[in-house]
Amino acid sequence: MKSIIEDLYYGKLYPSEQIVPDDPRYRMLNQQISEMMQLWRQKLSEEDFRQLEAMLDLQGESNSIHNKATFVQGFKMGASMMIEVLNEKK
Repeated sequence: MKSIIEDLYYGKLYPSEQIVPDDPRYRMLNQQISEMMQLWRQKLSEEDFRQLEAMLDLQGESNSIHNKATFVQGFKMGASMMIEVLNEKK
């Protein structure tokens, strides 16, 4: 049986890379973003488009930090629930 703890220790576990939203809108939205980026690439000067990409990179980094905090909070909450369940007197 595969050990999650060992995979985590050896750096084989990447939860954020395994998430693929099952919401049907996900792929459609990403396609729309890609199309809009192409439109902006054509409309803006090279420097303006570079600045737009830099801003979007910063937004992505901010979202990543928020997602990490959400994951940590959810993990802690799940662990706390397990402790509560296991410590409950019968």
